[in-house]
Amino acid sequence: MYFLQFAVWGCYLSCFGQLLGAGGVGADIQWFYAAVGLVSLLTPSLFGHFADSFVPSLRLLSMCHLCASIAMFGAWVYADSHPQLSFWPFFLIYVAFLAFYMPTMALANATTFALLKREGKAPVDRFPIIRVWGTIGFVAAMWFVNSAYLYDGVFGFTINDANPAASSRFQYTPMQLLSSSVFGLLTALYSLTLPVTPVPNPGKSSSFSDIFGFKAFKLFKVPEVRTFLIFAIFTGVCLQISNGFAIPFINHFMAFDEYAGSLAAGNATLLFSVSQMSEAAFILITGIAMKRLGFKSVIFLALAAWCLRFLFLGIGNPGDGLIWLLASMIVYGVAFNFFNIAGHIYMDQKSDKSTRGFGQGLLMMMSNGIGATGGMIAAGAVVNSFCKWEMVPSASGTGMMRLFMGDWSAPWLIFAGYSILVGLLFLLFYRSSACQKTHKSDVTGINDKFLPDQSM
Repeated sequence: MYFLQFAVWGCYLSCFGQLLGAGGVGADIQWFYAAVGLVSLLTPSLFGHFADSFVPSLRLLSMCHLCASIAMFGAWVYADSHPQLSFWPFFLIYVAFLAFYMPTMALANATTFALLKREGKAPVDRFPIIRVWGTIGFVAAMWFVNSAYLYDGVFGFTINDANPAASSRFQYTPMQLLSSSVFGLLTALYSLTLPVTPVPNPGKSSSFSDIFGFKAFKLFKVPEVRTFLIFAIFTGVCLQISNGFAIPFINHFMAFDEYAGSLAAGNATLLFSVSQMSEAAFILITGIAMKRLGFKSVIFLALAAWCLRFLFLGIGNPGDGLIWLLASMIVYGVAFNFFNIAGHIYMDQKSDKSTRGFGQGLLMMMSNGIGATGGMIAAGAVVNSFCKWEMVPSASGTGMMRLFMGDWSAPWLIFAGYSILVGLLFLLFYRSSACQKTHKSDVTGINDKFLPDQSM
């Protein structure tokens, strides 16, 4: 289930920006990625309430995937029939997809935990082995759309940028959306084969405040929690920037003769998948770092890693600078996990029983909601001030392509400077005597409760 579910996202998330640029709405990339955060503020809580009170989580999971698959199919139909996209029709279809897809993250976890407990198996032991298949599915989907093509009615695979079919690979065309829709349908159907668990609180009604977790805002009364959550907004700014702009950045090297035939320039999605592999690898290292260094240091290292993530993109290229692009992908595992896992453990420690679940949602709201949304809007303004989409000939001779050309080093260095500044300010302003070290039991508990679902 996790393999299929995350394949839905992996088919398009990283290469979506290139498709938007080719369709003439490249200047609005930030709004499509900001929509992830906006939708995440509302529908996961709402559908979670339904799963707790009215509909078994597995049935609701299947329904959400089916509706998301239909919406994504509509996005494919529109994009395939409109080589030049209009912002509002395409954006609204995509938002409809997100409205049903984003709740599946929490619903899948709820289903998995319920099934494991029903079988008498400890989630702390079994869940990591299950959840890692989500990352594997995400990477496998990235490899698929990177290499698969449909050219003159012939389906095939290639990673050779000189192949006449190379520009028809799914990473450049609306076929990435159709692939996502198909995986969504498969996930919906497969979910129906799993055992159904009962509704935890059948028929229970909740207030608007309870459903959307507003009572968790009382955590802001605790000074150190308030400081952390404010910085979570500023850290959240970093989360979606590379998802939206890294692939168009790597692809723009295809316009330069010195990178003609470069495996990296023509296979940006494949290269970007190293980030997800790094994310999986650094989960265990995060736990060790928390036990050895403590919460404050781990959060600072996360921000320092975001700085390196952007800095390495700024100085890298697919030729003699390939090592820096690879380094950027590898350091992503530290940047994402060190903030995400440490933050969720911290909120668990600072919340009481009545606000524990809402506290987790509050962190997601601050970082992946407000922070990532505002960050993408601001990042789009920065990138658009240095770069613009142009029709240019591919250096490999495969024809004209619309690529995001300009001085890319400037925005990446600006983002790097921003990240390290936030990190230094966090060191200066955050004060806590109770959370300088994390107990072993807290780190172990991360495995069944707080594995990251918002990668990318």
